[in-house]
Amino acid sequence: MSEHFLDGSVTQPFWDNSITPRLEIDPGDTVTFDCPEPCGQVTPEWTDEMLANIDFEPIHALVGSVYVKGAKPGNALQVEILDFKHKGWAWSGHLQHFGLLQEDFDFAYIHHWNLEGEKCIFGVNDIVLPFEPFCGCMGVAPQEPGRITTIAPGKFGGNMDVRDLRMGTRMWLPVFVDGALFACGDCHSGQGNGELCGTGIESPMTVTLRFDVRKDISVKELEFETPSPLAKTDAGGYHVTTANGPDLMENAKNAARYMVDWLVNTYGLSRSQAYVLCSTAADLKISEIVDAPNFIVSAYMPLSIFKQ
Repeated sequence: MSEHFLDGSVTQPFWDNSITPRLEIDPGDTVTFDCPEPCGQVTPEWTDEMLANIDFEPIHALVGSVYVKGAKPGNALQVEILDFKHKGWAWSGHLQHFGLLQEDFDFAYIHHWNLEGEKCIFGVNDIVLPFEPFCGCMGVAPQEPGRITTIAPGKFGGNMDVRDLRMGTRMWLPVFVDGALFACGDCHSGQGNGELCGTGIESPMTVTLRFDVRKDISVKELEFETPSPLAKTDAGGYHVTTANGPDLMENAKNAARYMVDWLVNTYGLSRSQAYVLCSTAADLKISEIVDAPNFIVSAYMPLSIFKQ
């Protein structure tokens, strides 16, 4: 078993099953990926205007692809998530025409974070989130030919933004082409379930993963096992907003709107700050989906992130 390092000097802002791999490894090998800032261009000096003019061409700045010897179509690629290390800074924000509440926030806003040890410092009202890192994008080459955008996920994985793909997790992805051709990036230092405004705590980071090929199991899409507890914020309790109606998407929007209102009224945040905090800390949950014609979506905001 060998250890490898893959630098982020060359990025892969697409999925493509014909790409030449940058690294070839044996099952059981470990790879450390030096993942750049997820959009491949944002810096701590960026302004709202710069975010409004972001270039979508280098998004997401994935590192790969990795060819795993012995991986064949029909197998499962096993990935063990071993470690994350941040580089001291991160950003979040919202853009025009993107995000759950894009009709409410039709302008660009960027928010910068400081990362210190195990803390993500919001910089307003002593709000601090725990460092809970994961890769927003992890995947293998898709079955379909041609280049595919990284923006939407697929059966191959991709931009899944599943925050529970964290240290200690073991995951399985279906293999569609020889070698699997794995790539990853879009690292987040934290995120709420739903990623409401379209960004988590976007961070450059190193990610260490161990790979294996499972010929004894088959999966149709991502499956994973993750340790508990699911969040470091569980101990402090939650403020919860709910919305009901026949449309789950509209319910999700209204539950988020009510939470934005609560943050503005309770903690004096601007609406953009509140929206970003919802995206990085609040969990959207389907609380009830069987009592037609109305269903309930809830938004959970952990109280432990606020100064008591």
